[in-house]
Amino acid sequence: MQRKIRFKKKNGLLKYIKELEVQISQQQETYKSLVTKLHELESLGKKSDQGHLQEVLKTLESHKFPITKPKFLTRLSKEDSSRNDVVLPVLVFSCNRPDIRRSLDGLLKYRPDPKKFPIFVSQDCAHGTTAEIIRSYGKQVTYIQQPDQSDPIVPPGEAKFKGYFKIARHYLWGLTQVFRTFNHTAVIIVEDDLDIAPDFFSYFSSTYPLLSNDVTLWCVSAWNDNGKASLVDVEQGSPLLYRSDFFPGLGWMITKKLWDELEPKWPKSYWDDWMRRPEQRKERACIRPEISRTRTFGKIGVSNGLFFDKHLKYIKLNERPVDFSKQNMSYLVKANYDADYIRRVYSLPVVSAPDVRTNNVPFDGPVRIVYHTKDGFKSAAKLLGLMDDFKSGVPRTGYRGIISLFHNGRRIYLAPNSNWKGYDLTWS
Repeated sequence: MQRKIRFKKKNGLLKYIKELEVQISQQQETYKSLVTKLHELESLGKKSDQGHLQEVLKTLESHKFPITKPKFLTRLSKEDSSRNDVVLPVLVFSCNRPDIRRSLDGLLKYRPDPKKFPIFVSQDCAHGTTAEIIRSYGKQVTYIQQPDQSDPIVPPGEAKFKGYFKIARHYLWGLTQVFRTFNHTAVIIVEDDLDIAPDFFSYFSSTYPLLSNDVTLWCVSAWNDNGKASLVDVEQGSPLLYRSDFFPGLGWMITKKLWDELEPKWPKSYWDDWMRRPEQRKERACIRPEISRTRTFGKIGVSNGLFFDKHLKYIKLNERPVDFSKQNMSYLVKANYDADYIRRVYSLPVVSAPDVRTNNVPFDGPVRIVYHTKDGFKSAAKLLGLMDDFKSGVPRTGYRGIISLFHNGRRIYLAPNSNWKGYDLTWS
């Protein structure tokens, strides 16, 4: 009898695969990558493979294929869905900031499940007061300490930037601990000077499947570099998410697979700008929100308050919680997103930055501002209150060179020509 059941399961599974392959072949180019996932199903039968089965099924279901799953697959999905929720640890990097209490209190306040979101605090600097505060949280956090307290070797002329060398070394050690020692499959990275929004955890847990399945993504970030209250849609923007070619940081998630790639070549300093280099990014994007899910209160630090008074303190922290588990994320898949986003942006009427600034546009609705040169971008960005710098040729929040903002109740896109050929490394 067991043999017959196995035979029926196998035949039902193969029939299911074949039906899906026929439908996929009729879809747009978007779905070609899913064929590979279908073949993965053929090898799934052992209990140890059921977690991967759930990931494949979720990917297929997100594209709304009108296929009735065999009963044993439906039952398996229900039985094992609770067992296969990925654990997403939060790694807090700290040094000598007693205000870490503010960050940890926020994380603990909004954390929905300690098992799904364990908190690791990695401390450098061996600062006694900060260490005592971290220890006071007991078993609510896992406290680890960077053992190497020696002075890093700094090139001539960069002695005043020694702190950046220590930070890069600490990141290497801390991330290695989470992925190698504790063997997690992904991590959410924050620093000890961040407040988080109430839906911080919902945001990351719901975008994780997208990150793990879309090879054109390499991170999810909670931060909008241009997220001032005057530049985002405070009323309707809470659920809005974007793809961005700019690595934002400040509350971000990566997978172990990416760390396998980055760890062997991790830099000695300036790790965030290193991440933004094309050799690391490899034309991959990050997901970022319209309204930030983190906000920094760290005016004093290694950067000596750079940008804080002029920009960072004005970043809007989301106050309207979104249950992202109920949001359809398929629009963020590259093929879907590019087709819709590019068509929408380049179909809009063109206006000038000065007219937008003075609200001198004689019609309602979204508009486009065109830039042709680096100076043209900077001029428009300054008029609109955007950050105007580039990293490896990429403007902050840019996607295919396009910046989305909200100003005076209107959606605006600052965009290059429609025949955009890619980022210019000299624009830095």
